[in-house]
Order: sequence, then C-alpha cells, then structure tokens
Amino acid sequence: MKLHPLDRKLLRDLWRLRGQVLAIGLVIASGVGLLVMSLTSLEALRDTSAAYYERYRFADVFAQVKRAPESLASRIAAIDGVQTVETRVVRSAVLDVGGFDEPVMGQLVSVPENGEPLLNRLALRAGRYPESGKPDEVVLSEPFALAHKLGPGDHLRAVMSGRWRNLVVVGVALSPEYVYTMGPGALMPDDLRYGVLWMGRETLQAAYDLDGAFNDVSASLLRGAKPEQVVDEMDRLLDRYGSHGAYVRADQASNWFLSNEIDQLETMARFLPSVFLAVAAFLTNMVVARLVAVERPEIGLLKAFGYGNAAIAWHYVKLVLVIGAVGTLLGWFFGYWLGLYSTTMYADFYRFPFLLFRPNVGPFLLAAGASVGAALLGAIGAVRRAAALSPAAAMQPPAPPLFRRNRLFLPRFFERLDQPTRIVLRQTSRWPLRSIVTSLGIAMSVAVLIVSMQWLDAIHRIVDVYFLQAQGQDVTVGLVEARSSAAVRELARMPGVLAVEPMRTVAAKLRSGPRVVRDAVQGVPAHQTLYRVYDAQGTALDLPPEGLVISTVLADRLAVRPGDTITVEVLEGRRPVLELPVAATFETYIGRPAYIDIDALNRAMHEPPSVTAVHLRVDPKFETRLYRELKQMPQVSAVNLRSAAVTTFNETMAKTMLIYVGFFIVFAATLACGVTYNAARIALAERARELATMRVLGFSRREVEYILIGEIGLLTFAALPLGAGIGWLLARWLVRAFQTELYRVPFVLEPSTFGWAILGGFLATLASVLLVRRRLDRLDLIAVLKTRE
Repeated sequence: MKLHPLDRKLLRDLWRLRGQVLAIGLVIASGVGLLVMSLTSLEALRDTSAAYYERYRFADVFAQVKRAPESLASRIAAIDGVQTVETRVVRSAVLDVGGFDEPVMGQLVSVPENGEPLLNRLALRAGRYPESGKPDEVVLSEPFALAHKLGPGDHLRAVMSGRWRNLVVVGVALSPEYVYTMGPGALMPDDLRYGVLWMGRETLQAAYDLDGAFNDVSASLLRGAKPEQVVDEMDRLLDRYGSHGAYVRADQASNWFLSNEIDQLETMARFLPSVFLAVAAFLTNMVVARLVAVERPEIGLLKAFGYGNAAIAWHYVKLVLVIGAVGTLLGWFFGYWLGLYSTTMYADFYRFPFLLFRPNVGPFLLAAGASVGAALLGAIGAVRRAAALSPAAAMQPPAPPLFRRNRLFLPRFFERLDQPTRIVLRQTSRWPLRSIVTSLGIAMSVAVLIVSMQWLDAIHRIVDVYFLQAQGQDVTVGLVEARSSAAVRELARMPGVLAVEPMRTVAAKLRSGPRVVRDAVQGVPAHQTLYRVYDAQGTALDLPPEGLVISTVLADRLAVRPGDTITVEVLEGRRPVLELPVAATFETYIGRPAYIDIDALNRAMHEPPSVTAVHLRVDPKFETRLYRELKQMPQVSAVNLRSAAVTTFNETMAKTMLIYVGFFIVFAATLACGVTYNAARIALAERARELATMRVLGFSRREVEYILIGEIGLLTFAALPLGAGIGWLLARWLVRAFQTELYRVPFVLEPSTFGWAILGGFLATLASVLLVRRRLDRLDLIAVLKTRE
C-alpha cells in the first residue's frame, strides 16, 4: 500500500524524534498509569466488597443488648422494611494460645449447630462448622489462625464465665462482618492478639446464662426500605433490654474503615494523574513548537504544492496523536498491572475470600481521552501557527529575536564571566517562556517527590504524638462491664504495676439541633498522667469540672464551638439525657473523641465511682507475671499493649504506604527525565550548527558541552527551590483533601524530605543530561555545518 507523502514525512519525523517521543510518552504513561491504577483499584474494591457482602449476606442493621428474650426476634421481623432477622450470642474472652505469653483476646460469636447462619455467613477456608453435641468446637478467623499457625485439629484455651475451657479448632473462616478486625480500644488489626471464634449457639447460651435469650441482633432490609426508620423502631423495642442503640451498616466498624479507604482512593484518582498530564501538555508544546519552527521552509513548500491549511494542521495533529497513543498504551499496561497489584494487596489486607478484578473499558477510555486531550491541548498553539503560515512567509527564515542588554545582569558582574557562561545566561534569558516551562516541569518532579515522601513524615508524627507523647501507659486493661473503683485498686496490686489510671467509656448519641452522632464519651481524670487528652500541637489538656472537651472533627460534625451545648443521650445504665456545654475543642489525628471528667461522668450516670478500663504503667521485669495473672481474670475483656500497637501501626503502614511512595518516586524520576531530556534534545537540535561552529572556531569540547549542559543546569538550579515551594503547597492541599473521620493526616515536612526530593530531582536530571551529552560527543561537525537550518 502506497503511503501518502505527508504520512511518509510523519514516519520520518517520528523516527528522528524517537527519543523525545518516548520521553513524553513515559510522562503521559505515568499519568495514565496512575489514573488507571486508581480507578481500577477503586472499581475492584467496590465490586469485591459488594459481592462479598451480598454473597455472604452481610446485615444492614445491627444492635447489641444486655439480654433479650428470643421471642423479641419476631417483633423485630415485623418492622416495616425488615427482610431477615438473626439473633446471636456475642461475648469477649481471654484466650491462651500455646507458645504466646502475652494475653490474647477473642470475640466469641454464636452460629447455629445445624446449618449456616441466616446473616453474616462464614466463608469457610478450611474444615467445617461446629456440630451439635460437640460444645468445645470452634471456627477461627483466618488472620488469627495464620498468625498463630493454627488449623483444624489444633487446640487453645478460653476463659468462659470465669473458667478455663479447652477448645478444639474444626474450621478456619472469613466473615464480611470482620474484614477489618480490631479489638476493643485498638487502632488497627493485631492478628496475634485478637481474633474471632465462632462457636455453637447452644454452647454460648449455656456458658453465659443466656438460654432462650440473645445479646446481639442483625437484620437485613428489603430494597427501598428506610434504614433510619428501622433503627428507630428497633431502638424502641430494645430500649428496655440495655441496648446501646441500633446502627446501620455505614456505622459498622469494619465497613466504616473500608469506606474510608475507598474515599482516599477517590481523592488520589482526582488529583495525582492531573500533575503528570499537565506536564505532558507542556512537553508536547515544546516538541511540536520546535518542529514547526525548524520546518518552516518545508511547510512553505508543501503549501506551494497545493496542500491546504487543514492538511498541514492534520499532519501535526497526527504527530501529537501518535505521541499520546504511545503514552496511553504504556500507561494502560502499567496501570492494569499496578491496579491488579494494589487490589491484590487490598484483598490481602482486608481478607476478602475472593477478588473481583474485572476492570471495564471506562477507566481506560477516560485515561486515553485525558492523555490525548492533554497532548492536543499542549500542541494546539503550535499547530495553529503551522496552519496559518503563508507560503511566502514560511519560505523565509523567522525573524531573529531582538537582542538587547538584559538589565538582570549587572555589567561589572557580567564582564567578569567567561564567554561560555555569558552564552548560557543570554540563551536562557532570550527565551524566557521556554526556560520557565522547562524549570516548571523539573520543579513538578521535585514537588511529586515531596508530596509522596510527606506521608512518611506524617506517619512518624502520628506515632510520636498519638502513641509516645499522649500515652504514658504500657498496658490498658478493658473490663467486660463497668465495675466499681475497687477494680483499679485490685489491678494496682498486681506484680510490676507502677501506676494506674481509671477510665470510663459510655455509649451515647450526641445531638446538636438536627445533627446526631453516635459515639462514645470517655471519662478520664481531670489531670491525666498516663492516658492524656493531648492536642496535636503538643499540649496536654486538663479537663474542667463540668462540660465536654471534644475533637475539632466532632465539633464540625455537630456544628458546635466552645460555649455551645450538646445533648448527650446515654445508651446504657439508667440512660440519662444530659445537657453538657462544650468547654473546649482540640485537634487530634485519629478518631473523633469526646472527653469528660470521670467524676462528672459518674455523677451524671447517678452511679458510684465506676470504671470500664484501667491504664497501667508496668515494670518490664514483671511483664510475664502480669500477663499470666491477667489471663486468670474473667472480668477482663481486652488487654492492649502500647508497644504492640506501635509495632502493628508501623507494619501496617509499611505494607501500604511505602509501596505507594516507591511508585511515586519512579513516576517523579520519569517526569524529571522526560522534561530535561526533551529540553536538552531541543537545545541540541536548534543549536547544533552553532555549537559545531564554536568547535571550528577553537572552543574545546568541554566548553561546548558546558554551554549546552550549563543551560539545563541553570534551569534545574532554578527549578529545585521552585519545586520545593510547589511541593509544600501541593502537600498542604492534599493533606486537607485526604481528611476523614478516621484519620487526619498531619501536615509535616521535615528538612530531610526537601533534601531527598531535591537530590532525586537532580539525579534524574543528571541522567537525562548524560544521555544527551553522548549525542553531542558523537556530533559530526562537517555534516552539521552542511545542514541548512
């Protein structure tokens, strides 16, 4: 097939510019890859979680009570909109796992002895369900089983109703109710110290004196039902049975954490790819504008031979489309691979029993449209100039730029410079727009590095403030239910305990006008020594005798400020309704806590001094003895170790954050290489004749290299502090965009982060310059001087 003359010219141009085409294509591929990765991961995470919830019948509404008769289930089922109701027995227990000295906490959940649960079904990974007549059989959650290397046939012990009980493992399973399994008071999953155990319903009823009764209920709803109305009706029915209030799936702890992760993925998909696509538009403009300037005579000849403006414009548009296509194809490939990798990582982290990674064409088409659109947008000005040239004007060389003394250069300073340095400074100042665009592209690569590494600084700050500064305890002991202050004295007498501090937590609904938040109110001493009410700015707060001290996130949710009054509907005990003033607000990085003086809380509850948890400072020499005695206390529902929490937090962040930071470092290096390589190649192409003439006139090779490379070096030197400033602004904006109720990422940028980012941008630029230097060293002086430019 015979090619059209313009198509043959297009192929020659592409081959001649192949290095620059590939460099721009890689920058485009970075943006496309990030966009495809984010969108496909987001789609897969949503599809997998939705399919998991549907296949294993994850409930829509949940509630816990002290004790309710089984006959109440039929009344709940009769609520308008309710489809299925299942009651259960759920209790906490201390576990003893062979070979592990520290206390382990378990959540015991009942399942029918015959058949599967109606709701919140198990995805059995090994073994079977517990059978009727075998009361000691349990199914373990898979993360817990893997952490302790347990499987069917293995044994462990649990404290049930104050007595140790030997349990035999008959199965390993996952559940949609526990995709993010955290123990009471924990921040992140700790599979070594907390697990879920499913046992026969009759066994748990008998063990905890709940024959013919339940303490946990779940319900699924009909399509179109209004969850809020169902919650209100369930609260009305369960109120007398000690309910803490029903809540919908969106507020269920495990699902809430997963939803926050999805929200963060959406933010990343909106922001980061646009940076790379914007730089790709700049680079495309540089290449096409330079090509049009060099090919003015060819454009004139083509028009003289009858090619119209549309044909000329279409020729250069096709060049841009090919560049965009190269980047899009590479981006599709890397985006698909990165999307699959990140989704697999999420599936492992959230313990999905299966993975649905079936990306549709939408993300790929959107990425392709964005990339090609960015390339065309960057080249549109140069294409219009090419089409607008008349044949006579095109055949003439372009008017040289107006050379005049630059006021930026002081005469005395400028005269002391050597000749090559003067040439570098003149060349940079005479093409200000090109110099600015090049510096801006390099600066963006430094900015991306700063944005990515800022997350590491933020993690270190969270650990330092939340775990090390705010918390002085070594162990936190949670109790099954509120107990008198005698529990504090009992724990204070245990081996190795140096200091104790009480805490009481009550479930409540906090109201301000039409705004309602279901959360816990935490009672702590007015002046804390172990578990401090700590502002993110580094200040420990003493609590007033009356009133609440709440986080700014909670204050924003309720639209209140210090001096306003909040209605607190306590959901336990005598269920008092309190009108409490907001005494102060404080910034915190994790959660949305509300604190009150513990004495004021006990008075408001009309109860003697009571606690639900005790913080301990422990002598490390006695830790093993302390753990052994804590295992013997049936009233203990949770044992949280601060050191284990820090380790778990760091390990979890390392699994996810460090991987993404690595991705962005590679993308930022690609960005810097693409910008500097294109700038150096364009400078070499435009000035090859000039540089060859200098060699003939007696300039050494090093001087000629200095002239070419010095220009890029000067622009890079200007770009590095600019990139630091842009990175600071982008990091600040991104931190605000990533705020959720779960985490507030602190805006922290250590000096070392700027240093590493600047070093990374410099090294990427140096690599590109060395590639262009090789071409300069192989420059054929005779051939270049014969070329008519």
